[in-house]
Amino acid sequence: MTDTSSFRTVPVRRRALMQGFVAASAAGLLGTGGTRAAAAPLVSHRLTLTSGIASGDVTSDSAVLWARSSGAGTLRAVVRAVDVDGNPLKGKYHQERVLTGPAATTGTDFTARLRLDKLAPATRFEYRLGFVDAAGHTGQEETGTFTTAPGSRYGRKAEDLDQTFVWTADTAGQGWGINEEIGGMFGYRAMLATAPDFFLHSGDTVYADGPMASAVTEPDGNVWKNLLIDEVTQIAQSLADFRGRHRYNYLDANVRALAREVPIVATWDDHEVTNNWYPGEVLDDPRYDKVRDDPRYDKVRDVDTLARWGRQAFDEYYPRTSPTIHRRIARGPQLDVFCLDMRTYKSPNTAGLESTATRILGEEQLQWLIEGLRTSTATWKVIANDLPIGLVVPDGAGMEAVANNDPGAPLGRELEIARLLKAIKDHDIKNVVFLTGDVHYCAAHHYSPERAVFKDFKPFWEFVAGPINAGSFGPNKLDATFGPEQVFERHGFTNQSPRSGEHQYFGHVAVAGDGAEFVVSLVNANGDTVYTKALIPEA
Repeated sequence: MTDTSSFRTVPVRRRALMQGFVAASAAGLLGTGGTRAAAAPLVSHRLTLTSGIASGDVTSDSAVLWARSSGAGTLRAVVRAVDVDGNPLKGKYHQERVLTGPAATTGTDFTARLRLDKLAPATRFEYRLGFVDAAGHTGQEETGTFTTAPGSRYGRKAEDLDQTFVWTADTAGQGWGINEEIGGMFGYRAMLATAPDFFLHSGDTVYADGPMASAVTEPDGNVWKNLLIDEVTQIAQSLADFRGRHRYNYLDANVRALAREVPIVATWDDHEVTNNWYPGEVLDDPRYDKVRDDPRYDKVRDVDTLARWGRQAFDEYYPRTSPTIHRRIARGPQLDVFCLDMRTYKSPNTAGLESTATRILGEEQLQWLIEGLRTSTATWKVIANDLPIGLVVPDGAGMEAVANNDPGAPLGRELEIARLLKAIKDHDIKNVVFLTGDVHYCAAHHYSPERAVFKDFKPFWEFVAGPINAGSFGPNKLDATFGPEQVFERHGFTNQSPRSGEHQYFGHVAVAGDGAEFVVSLVNANGDTVYTKALIPEA
């Protein structure tokens, strides 16, 4: 990454460039004997943004920008601080940068990311992205915005600045893809309408193991019609397939609009690879026997191979620079977000009744989380767990998530969670809230030692949201080990399509600027709030 012009005004030459293209094309049209082709390729080969643009992992002073090119080129960004009307800030508050690099190549599926540092806190930024080809021509450009997290600025204290965010999970699952007849993935439009400061995607960002058909007849006789590309019509069994799944979602106008205007914080779960996977697994799913006539793709049942491709595609298509999926996003003095990776280090999906601890986080991630929570000075600490804590999620005879469907003392994966909860109590870590997805319905769960078999922890809340464009399911059974109470839940019928929007859900959180409230709302894809809970900080 090269910062070629920090904090200076940059002239825009795109109009002049386009005028040159038009003039060259006109000259070709007026010529004879094949001269027309001389200038036309300059226009036809102009690099385009095939998947829109995005920002992500925005903190008080940093951000990541992302885009995908139609061919080889170098990412170019123009970033400037603006007011609420989009006008550049002036005087000592003026900030404008031009950044170039890195290159978009076949090795990254023509995606590229830029990290911005030393940004002013609590500031709205406008960014313009495009790719420069080998001849030095800048192709199609798009403009987006993001706002850095609260911090002291312009004589205002961070305590004056509220912030909001949305979270959900499960996009394009169970064969329900982009149905343009109903407005596409309109749940994303509903999230954007709340004007959040960031969007937390809590996993199952794609469904690599879920082939789509052109049409699906629903129980009521309606016919769901999917927009299709080749990569979504079959199970993903190559890196190209996994990449195609991510490109597919960006074909939806609602997804692109949200990504352009709202920073993304993305985690992953299972369907970025295959259903309920764990490291070392060898699939016995006959669908993986042969999905193409090409013998190179026959019988790829080794999950570690699939996971390597799935992880590469996930890394390429989301605006983040952390080498690990688990990471902390610092959102000012009132909020820290701890994203977990409950897939990479996971133990096999046994019955979960092992007397010794089995992995769901792994020791390194567990210690990172405990230390991060212990040293956090933020009022509210959000743990973004892609798998729920107390819900029973079966995988055949085994268990997919944390709970083992045994209401007794912690066993297996529950032992790691017991250590986490005990550490939160022992270090007197206040105001920890868990936000999750995975189970395709919405719910609010309160955990208390008074109801639990394992009692060495502080009461806490876990909120569940999703899906955002996938089949609805639920509700799941609760495991009593950590004393959960289902305060609220709402679900549709099994594999109900997203058509009505009634049982597609996201969560919305409003954090008061002084930290005095943390308000969680569960909202459906039509924008209807179905549940709200206001939390106040622990004294």
